[in-house]
Amino acid sequence: MPESELRRGFRCAPRADYFAAVAGRDHVVIFPFMAKGHMLPLLHFATALSAQHGRLRVTLVTTPGNVAFARSRLPASVGLVALPFPSFPPLPEGVESTDALPCPSLHLTFMQATGLLRGPFAEFLASLPSPPLALVSDFFLGFTRRVAADAGVRRIVFNGMSCFASAICKALAASPPTSFEPGTMIQVPGMPEHVAVRAEEVPDGVTKRADPDNPFTRFFMDEIGDSDVRSWGVLSNSLDALDAAYVSALESFYETGARAWLVGPLFMAAGDMPDGEKKEQDPEGCLSWLDERAAHPGSVVYISFGTQAHITDVQLDELVHGLVQSGHPFLWAVRSDTWSPPVDVGPNNRIVRGWVPQRSILAHKAVGGFVSHCGWNSVMESLAAGKPMLAWPMIAEQHLNARHVANILGAGVRIALKVGADVVGSAEVEEKVRELMDAESKAAKRMRERAVWAQQAAKSAVSHGGTSAMALLKLVEELQETYDDGVVGKCANSV
Repeated sequence: MPESELRRGFRCAPRADYFAAVAGRDHVVIFPFMAKGHMLPLLHFATALSAQHGRLRVTLVTTPGNVAFARSRLPASVGLVALPFPSFPPLPEGVESTDALPCPSLHLTFMQATGLLRGPFAEFLASLPSPPLALVSDFFLGFTRRVAADAGVRRIVFNGMSCFASAICKALAASPPTSFEPGTMIQVPGMPEHVAVRAEEVPDGVTKRADPDNPFTRFFMDEIGDSDVRSWGVLSNSLDALDAAYVSALESFYETGARAWLVGPLFMAAGDMPDGEKKEQDPEGCLSWLDERAAHPGSVVYISFGTQAHITDVQLDELVHGLVQSGHPFLWAVRSDTWSPPVDVGPNNRIVRGWVPQRSILAHKAVGGFVSHCGWNSVMESLAAGKPMLAWPMIAEQHLNARHVANILGAGVRIALKVGADVVGSAEVEEKVRELMDAESKAAKRMRERAVWAQQAAKSAVSHGGTSAMALLKLVEELQETYDDGVVGKCANSV
């Protein structure tokens, strides 16, 4: 279909008879937010759902600019629908994913643009021969709850966060402390006694929630509102062993009967294992470089800060100095195309600029630790590989993830982020990298033991009869029962 036609109406792929009429509700529609970190878990969820429920049809909804990314990561059994991405100046034409935004200041504009997908999405649901069993959609796509409710379809919300971080954010938004003065320790209402956080660890979206002049606050109030908590359930890319203690606190913010479904790690549930037969693309040759160091297991530290955070050249300078001074070999995925290291990194270290197969890198026996921004996807990948982390959070709920990993799970150490300081110095980097990587130290041994424990827990969760595997099965069963029994009261997306 020509691009012009693709933008005028939604496109279905890959089979011409994909939406042939069938009896009953045997169809799940999945609609991720257009950001790589949000899309990937739901692509894995679609794959896992299709594989475990062979009679269930699964369709993923996205926009034309994201079709190639999605299709390359989905089996043929999962259908794809492309809704035309709306024109919304000053958002540049052709930008259909947050990683393509020319500057961070356009992030809110991008979210506002996605709200205009409501009409095309409603038309798509109306075009189906029968209503789906469920809609699974991203937290940021708040309009989808009302569309699903109008179509008589249960909506399950996905926000990409752990139960731990989600429950803290909701609790502090509902019952904020007297102040969020930096350095203050906050006991989180409704959470277990051991959960206390520093004020500076709380995301801006929570601390500024009471500010009616904040544009993000207005967007959440106007466009998302209560669509999250009025959903039938919440999908979590986590597992009981890590998050069970915080499930009841999270569920308390949803309507009576709603449940949190812990079905992760989703890339493992989908069978997308880095040590399996399917090899990830490796254009930078990272894995062959690591193979040359395999004789020294756990010797290499891997560094990556994801796709969203912007790091200044000054900070990159301090970081590379600290890495070199630590004396540990490193593999570093740098996003900047313009920054150049001010020091010779030597033959035992490597800086790469392009795409890297992160899960395969973390699974490699030469890698002993991960310096990370602590996005939840990266946390799950590191723990599933049994690798401890040096937590260096930057935005959103990453500070809470860092506390979860280092202070509660004990599978990492945190970089010292001083209040008011814009740059972490090279001496701090050197010290913390050594703490992470010096295998003979008591602290490092403990971190590695806890990371290996998490790895075993993740494998168990997605195995036959494991907690995540059973949750995925029961999710579909309970959805079917609510329709079969004519139940409409159980958080049925009432309008």
